[in-house]
Amino acid sequence: MKYFECTFHATPANETVFDILSAVLAENGFESFIPEEDHLKAYIQQSLYNEFNLEAALNDFPYPDATISFEIKEAEDKNWNEEWEKNFFQPIVIGDQCVIHSTFHKDVPKADYDIVINPQMAFGTGHHETTSLLIEALLKEDFTGKDVLDMGCGTAILAIMACMRGAKSCTAIDIDEWCVRNSIENLELNNINNVTVKLGDASALNAKETYDVIIANINRNILLEDMKFYAACMRPGATLYMSGFYVEDIPFISDEARLYGLKFVHHTEKNNWAAVKFTL
Repeated sequence: MKYFECTFHATPANETVFDILSAVLAENGFESFIPEEDHLKAYIQQSLYNEFNLEAALNDFPYPDATISFEIKEAEDKNWNEEWEKNFFQPIVIGDQCVIHSTFHKDVPKADYDIVINPQMAFGTGHHETTSLLIEALLKEDFTGKDVLDMGCGTAILAIMACMRGAKSCTAIDIDEWCVRNSIENLELNNINNVTVKLGDASALNAKETYDVIIANINRNILLEDMKFYAACMRPGATLYMSGFYVEDIPFISDEARLYGLKFVHHTEKNNWAAVKFTL
């Protein structure tokens, strides 16, 4: 699979701008991000790259007074686990209960839940606020005997967490073939055998296949478009967790959820990223 490597330069070049930029790029097909001191490297499958859409997204960049430029080249073949080890992915402990690390890490902290992720080119190491917010939420959820749906599964880290917490079964879905393969690899690394990984989006959901818990870590626009599919698959009393958007987006998410009879429970936030919980 061939990738483009894009190097983005921003003014101002701060963590907030690069976090927002990563989210914007993820909405436009970019899969992996390596922050440097004064720029951000991002990777996208060559078949998914659309310069017109990218330019339009950068022109609408939702940060006042930020200016962004970029250079693009074909990405060289690399050992991506080694790249993550050198540049970004370090062990992380969430909620004092869950440690997330890769196979190459040494001296990993001890925790109740030990998740091994070899991220390859997929998003979802636990470092991003949206992933860590959802893991914190899942640590408080009783999954015993429940059927779970993980939409936009990425590395399958949330599906793995749900199963470690006692889920009976889980369906993990992503639109990216690379994420599907990486999810399967990570499930094997964690000896999880009750997850079915599928390629597709919410339009492929069958309302006859219902769930007790649905987790969706995508972005605001996709969540708004797909919430009707999620609601149709929720059993009475089911829970829906969503993240991938900002605190100021919560009213839009809540308004759409109410159309399908979903009740807002609460939200959590970190660095202006939000995660919300609804029940049916």
